[in-house]
Amino acid sequence: MLPVLRNRDRRRDRRPELGRPGPAQQDVGELVARVAGSDQPDRRAPMLALARGLGGSARAAGVRAVAAGRWLADVLAEAAPRIPVRDAATLAAQHPGRTTDQIAEALVKQATLVTAGFGAAAGGLAAVVAPPTLLAAPVQLAAETLAIAAVEIKLVAELHELYGEPAHGGLTQRGSAYLMSWVRQRAVEPAAAGAGLAAVLGHAAKRELRSRLLRRLGRSTTSMAPFLAGAVAGAEVNRRATRSLGEKVGAELRGRQLTLPG
Repeated sequence: MLPVLRNRDRRRDRRPELGRPGPAQQDVGELVARVAGSDQPDRRAPMLALARGLGGSARAAGVRAVAAGRWLADVLAEAAPRIPVRDAATLAAQHPGRTTDQIAEALVKQATLVTAGFGAAAGGLAAVVAPPTLLAAPVQLAAETLAIAAVEIKLVAELHELYGEPAHGGLTQRGSAYLMSWVRQRAVEPAAAGAGLAAVLGHAAKRELRSRLLRRLGRSTTSMAPFLAGAVAGAEVNRRATRSLGEKVGAELRGRQLTLPG
């Protein structure tokens, strides 16, 4: 089973194959992971903290990396192995008396509430900030995009845990496998569950990751609509997308359980 992330895992497990992220990028990756694990009902505070961190990280990465989507992809790849994931035993203990499918439904529902909250928070900020601050809208969009992606990766990982189909390997391998599961909007392939890091995040996979993030960034622009219309639209777009992902991955994992021998 995939344990909750531990400090010693983080020290031991690095990503040399994916390049050498600078300190600013590593710090932002940690912020993204914290947002995914946050239980705060008010999403504006973590979104603001993340947006502030992203501003400096984007400047350090450079215009070309930001425009091409490489920066967003690098930040999310850095964050993925750090996202806290509960194993099946923990999930069962936190949902006593529920079946596996009922727990899965609860996980999807909770994730949709969180991502809808991010959309509403981003839209609410856009509605109340002073006009000069709207120049920072791209950073707000990046913050929303990364926060939603992190929550959805956590959902994907916990559904795999719940249905007894966890990714294998070290912390980075598991995080990368769930990252690509999110990118492809489907469960981790059993044959690839223990594949090496280079196989999981090769050049083609990195292109898929950048493409998925840029499309997600485009959908996040709904939260920038004038007044509070952006908050309502952003929340609804995020809710639907997260529910669709959770239901799709959950159905695939349930289907595998039905085909197991014995």
